[in-house]
Amino acid sequence: MPTDVELRYLRRCVELATEALEAGDEPFGSVLVAADGTVLLEDHNRVANGDRTRHPEFELARWAASNMSPEERAAATVYTSGEHCPMCSAAHGWVGLGRIVYVSSSEQLVGWLAELSVPPPPVRTLRIHEVVPDVVVEGPIPGLAEQVRDLHRRFYRKHGQK
Repeated sequence: MPTDVELRYLRRCVELATEALEAGDEPFGSVLVAADGTVLLEDHNRVANGDRTRHPEFELARWAASNMSPEERAAATVYTSGEHCPMCSAAHGWVGLGRIVYVSSSEQLVGWLAELSVPPPPVRTLRIHEVVPDVVVEGPIPGLAEQVRDLHRRFYRKHGQK
């Protein structure tokens, strides 16, 4: 179970996902936090412009590679509204970032999309450990996951789904 401080970071991820939704994008948000608790970077999905690689977890990994030492990256934590996709998991692993804490799982997302009659993503969903076996991963987070589910419902209702 996450600590009160970690819940604050996770709630911020949900806020960022809401900002993405309000900007017309898919609702995902992430926060990169240093070992000392300093928030280093926040981002949300930016795929609405057609570049499907603009996931926040990928952006955080790229930023970390350019701005943090390997030791700082390994000690950092990525908090995110949704479990990393395979692309973001690979970026996380290649850059050598530390722990991941996510609100909702890929399995939950696939179920929600099926409930909404949304076709599956073009890239197969995989658990983070299938891509990066040695990273410490925690999630999903009950309570907050339901908020993320609601954001996805809102997104797909707005874009012609149920």
